[in-house]
This record gives sequence, structure tokens and C-alpha cells, in this order.
Amino acid sequence: MPARAIWKGQIKLNSTKVPVRLYSAVQDRTVRFHILEQRTKLRVKQHMVDQQTGEEVPRDEIQKSFELEPGTFVILSDDELSTLDPKPSRDIEVSHFVASDKISQQLYDRPYFLGPDGDAVEYFALAQALRNEEKEGIARWVMRNKSYVGALRAEGDHLMLITMRHADEVIASDQLPRPAGRAPDKKELAMAGQLVELLEGDFDPKAFKDEYRNRVMEFVEMKAKGKAPKLRAARTKRAPASLTGVLSKSIQQLKKKEKTAA
Repeated sequence: MPARAIWKGQIKLNSTKVPVRLYSAVQDRTVRFHILEQRTKLRVKQHMVDQQTGEEVPRDEIQKSFELEPGTFVILSDDELSTLDPKPSRDIEVSHFVASDKISQQLYDRPYFLGPDGDAVEYFALAQALRNEEKEGIARWVMRNKSYVGALRAEGDHLMLITMRHADEVIASDQLPRPAGRAPDKKELAMAGQLVELLEGDFDPKAFKDEYRNRVMEFVEMKAKGKAPKLRAARTKRAPASLTGVLSKSIQQLKKKEKTAA
């Protein structure tokens, strides 16, 4: 089934405009459960209730607010909030280009594919230029009443637009507590390097699957047929006594596996 565009816009580079269609590059496969009433097995709905009385509050009596401090709220109406919405636009405005390795992976959020909308010559020329130069464009755009900042990059022969988190949403590594304990000695560092070398290989995204989702779906299908398997509790492994012991055991196992494969 061909992908369906979810939004249309145009990449703006100074006076140059490249019409594009935006497509989702990922899909949510999270397992979601329906909530049923235990006796009737009918679906139940969630309602807004008064915290003190427990009575349901009608939708037209609900107001949005922002809590400044415990117990102090600023009431905000829908009309007031609508005046704060960004100005609608179809422009994906690229301000400048940077080297791909200059953007921290922490900043990337959600990827979208961009496809050509009409004449594709300028579209594919831009994709090839970004690929050849190994650059990404820093872009801003408005979509569905929300403003975004993101990275425009080449992905194969196509363009990809990745929304990015803002700086105040990212936790820097220097904010983490420093590790306690001694530093590793030369022997441990050498063994850790050997372990990394033994585990070197190619990245294959198809090798990584949502095991929890697969187990849930398999269990649901079997239970629907009246053949639900018995569940066993996972065993906890006892932690090894030392780092050297951990590394040594891992290296021995990997060498044994390589010898068997050979």
C-alpha cells in the first residue's frame, strides 16, 4: 500500500522554493489495551470528575489553567490560547547548513520523509547536494498550529525532515553525577578494548524486534484459540564479583563462539 502524504509545504532556501509532500517515516506499534467492565465485558469511558465531590463535570464547564505554584492557577480560555498560535504557513524555511556530525543525537525527535510535489528536478538536486556535501539544513516550519525546528537531510535518494527537541529539553552529560569508585586499571581497559573488538560487526535494524509486543500478540492469539501457554517468571542472574571477572567470562564465551562457527 503506497504511503499517504499527511501535509504539503515547500522548502524555502532564500528565493528558491521546492514544493514537497510530507510522509510519516515511522509508525507507532505500541501494544494498546481496551478497558472493559469486569462483569459485562463492555467498554468503559473516562470522565472528568470534581476532585472533592466525585461528580462528573460537563465538558462546557471545564477550563484550562496553568499552575504557577501549588494552589495558584492562571485561567486560560480557548480564545486566549488561539491568539498565541503561530502564524499559519506552508514554508519549511532553511536558515543555514551544518555538518551532519555537528548535531547531537539527543536533539533528534521524529523523522518524516519529504517527497516531491510536482516537478522533481530541484527536489532531487537538493537531495544529491546534501548527500554529496554531508550537510544538514536547520529548518523551521509550522504544521497544524504548532511550530517546529528540525534538520533537513538526505536519506538515500530522498529528503528527510527530522523534528528536533529544543535545547532546554535536553539534559547535558555534565549534569549527571560523577561515577563513584576507582578508575579502571590498564588490564581492565585492555580487556574492555578486546571485548569491543570481538563484538564488532555490521548494524542490521531488522535484527531488532519488539520482543514484548511479539510475546503479547502470540499470547493473545493463542488465548483466543483457547490455548494460552503457562507463564514462567523470569530468573534473575547473580552479578559477578568483579569487572575483570565479567570481561574475562565474556571474552571466553565470544572466543568459544567464534571457534565453533569456524
